[in-house]
This record gives sequence, structure tokens and C-alpha cells, in this order.
Amino acid sequence: MDKLTELSYALDTFYFLISGALVMWMAAGFAMLEAGLVRSKNTAEILTKNVALFAIACVMYQLCGYNIMYPAEAVNSIWPGISFLLGEDHTATDVLASNGETYYSVMADFFFQVVFVATAMSIVSGAVAERMKLWAFLVFSVVMTGFIYPIQGFWKWGGGFLDQMGFLDFAGSGVVHLCGATAALAAVFLLGARKGKYGSNGEIHPIPGCNMPLATLGMFILWMGWFGFNGGSELKISDIGEANAVAMVFVNTNAAAAAGVISALLTAHLLFGKADLSMTLNGALAGLVAITAEPLTPTPLLASVIGAIAGVIVVFSVIGLDKMKIDDPVGAISVHGVVGIWGLLAVCISNPDASLVAQLAGIGSIFGFVFVASFATWYVIKVVMGIRVTEEEEYQGVDYSECGMEAYPEFTGTGK
Repeated sequence: MDKLTELSYALDTFYFLISGALVMWMAAGFAMLEAGLVRSKNTAEILTKNVALFAIACVMYQLCGYNIMYPAEAVNSIWPGISFLLGEDHTATDVLASNGETYYSVMADFFFQVVFVATAMSIVSGAVAERMKLWAFLVFSVVMTGFIYPIQGFWKWGGGFLDQMGFLDFAGSGVVHLCGATAALAAVFLLGARKGKYGSNGEIHPIPGCNMPLATLGMFILWMGWFGFNGGSELKISDIGEANAVAMVFVNTNAAAAAGVISALLTAHLLFGKADLSMTLNGALAGLVAITAEPLTPTPLLASVIGAIAGVIVVFSVIGLDKMKIDDPVGAISVHGVVGIWGLLAVCISNPDASLVAQLAGIGSIFGFVFVASFATWYVIKVVMGIRVTEEEEYQGVDYSECGMEAYPEFTGTGK
């Protein structure tokens, strides 16, 4: 390499690593958001899940996930094959090409990708909160992060059949967000709703979170981390064209989130007569999820429109799933799944290379595979060890039964 190429290599590698660190910080955002939206008697357990799932994701993606998602030589465009141990196919001295011009370290790429798989798994934890056994969740995390996520990720980002079809998903509205939401939906079907959430005559009983300041902090942490999520997915920044592209991605990401907040706030006010904070927080996240599929080609105004529509969709989705008795304490299935689908379809509005057929094929493939694989995995776990705590443990709070401690002992006292 000449000196200029070496400088570009160093800059792009550094940018990858910093972007990955921002995405890693999203783990704190998910933890705080979920801890704020559950009841106080379940806070320590959901924090434990978020810490543990991140660690499991890192280990499993190192052991086999990365090699499956980015195989040295795939069996075919659907099945990448199984390969174990980072360093067997990819070593610290390997470099990856970006557009055939600039290069970056394969280890930087691994680090950037491993925090994405942890994000997908974090989506699941909120949807199953307050009634799932901790160890059942962690067992599923092993399968999800080591196999389910990497296989469908290979189909798009590893050069598999969806990529060959022309399916577009810039930073993961489908590969990450729809994947995580679909795994959560499969779990909720088997798990059932929280006790007292739905009445015998179809009435819906709201169960408010214990700490809305904490949930709001979590949302802002996620918003910040999303600049690494989308911005890093440009893959390089070492020339004028790429630097401008990254700047546009940042602007559009922020615009969509802001519009999502406003539209969700207005929609909730029109429906409920009140400024619903939880819907407003989910509006921001919905805008972010929607723009993730294509944050580069829209104008900032169009990005705002995409985010605003997402903010409306998420409010109606949360209400709709409740009416269907699909109990999701944090709205994760709506934010990441329903809005993830909208984001993938919205690519066709701004990107002339997008094909509606390819986008629909991607949505169907990711949802179908992840749902079947996740449902089967959850079912086996249910048969072998059970997935739901007892009614008494749920009433007392899973902090006590699963962790033996409470997050707020001074205030909860009895844990109820």
C-alpha cells in the first residue's frame, strides 16, 4: 500500500471501530428503556438479561456467527455452511475491500457486526419482560445470536440470495430489527400475556412502567447510538464523496427520529386527549427504525416524512396488538417489526434501484425463516425447561425469583 492508501485504511478502520462503540452504547439504551417501562419488581431481572445477552452475543458471534454470516466460501446462496472460531476463516491481518478502493481491518468489521447481533437480541428482551424465565431467555440467546441471526443476515449482507435479488437494506430495518421483532413475536405466542393485562370480556388493563425518566434516557441513548448504527453502515469515510454520504446519513437519521416524535405525540393526543410519553418515546424509535433501511438516498424532507409516517404507524400498531391480546410491555414488536416492514417498503420511494418485488421477498424470507426457527427453538426450550415463571413468582416479581434481589429495595419492600 502507498502512504495515501495506508492513511485511508487507518481512517476507515478507526471510523468502523468508533461506529461500533456507538452501537455498543445502544445496549445501555435498551437496558434503560426496558428498565423504565417495566414494573419496579422486574427491573433487576431485565437489566441482568440485557447485560447477559450482550455477552452471549459477543461470544456466540465470535465462535460461529460471523463465519456463518460472512463465510469464506458459502455452500450456496441460501445455506452458508457452518464454520467455527473467528480466526480460522478470518484473521487479524486480513483486510476487507470497500467498493474495490479503500480497505479496512476485518477485525474492525467483526466488532461492528457483533454489536448489531446484540441489538437484534435486545429487541426480544423487552417484549417478553415480566413473565419469562431468565435462563430460558439466555438459552434462546445462544441459538439466536449464533445461528438464526447469522443465517438470515448472510442472505443479504453476506452475498446470499436476497442480495442477488436486489433486496435493499442499508443498515438493517429487516436484517436486524424485523429479525429481532419476529423472534419476539414467536416467543410471545408461546408465552402468553402477563397476568391481569387482559380481562375476560376483552378489556385491556394498562400496566404502566415504573420509571419514565429512565425510559426517556434510554431513548436518547438509542437515538445517539443510531448515528453509529446507520452512519457506520456506509463502511468508509476516507474520501469526499463518502464523507458527504456519511453526513447525509446522519442528517436523515436525525430528521426521521424527530419527525417520529412529533407525529406519535400528535397521534396519541388525537386518540387519547393526552400527550402520552411512552408513545412519544416509541415514535422516536419508530422513525429511527424506518429510516435505517435507506438513510442515504432520501432528501432530509423525505426522511422526515418517512419518520413521521412511522410515528403514526407505531401508535396504531401498539393499540392493534393490544386488541389482539399480544402483550408487549415495551412495544418492541411494533417499533422494530411493524415499522421495520414500513422502512423496507419506503426504500422504493427514494432509491431508484429498489424493487418492490425484491423488498417483499426480503420481508417474507426474513419473517418466515426467523419465525419458524424461533418458534421451534422456543418450543423445545418450553418442553425441556419451561419458559414462563409461576403465577406466584410473577405476582411477587421476577427480580426476587430469578435474581434474588430487587432494583429498588428501599421503595418496593415486599416486591409487589
